[in-house]
Amino acid sequence: MSTTTMPMLETYPKSINLDRAKLAAAIDTLNACAQACTACADACLSEDMVAELAKCVRTNLDCADICTTTSRVLSRHTGYDANLSRSLLEACATACRSCADECARHADMHEHCRVCADACRACERACRDLLATMS
Repeated sequence: MSTTTMPMLETYPKSINLDRAKLAAAIDTLNACAQACTACADACLSEDMVAELAKCVRTNLDCADICTTTSRVLSRHTGYDANLSRSLLEACATACRSCADECARHADMHEHCRVCADACRACERACRDLLATMS
């Protein structure tokens, strides 16, 4: 999948105090996770046993919102605040872990939950990988 994330980072006219490749990977993974969580929540709402999936829907939507916000903040570099970025990445990793755990509970019964759990685990790893490079 080709994205504009890396080309946009390459055009930024000033220095970025992060590894641009890891930053681009994190932004792309955050966006993919937000999409998976949104789609999973929607699919859960279409299941016959929707009442049993209420927590899954809520966790999906919270994770999607946190991923989207984190992606947007990481895409801005003017006036960069490492403490804010670090806090968002930590919160996002926590949300992704919670969402992955919740979706995994339903993965045997609902394929969309399995796909979402995988996306959330990948996103948690990307957040932690980027956090590890921050000074």
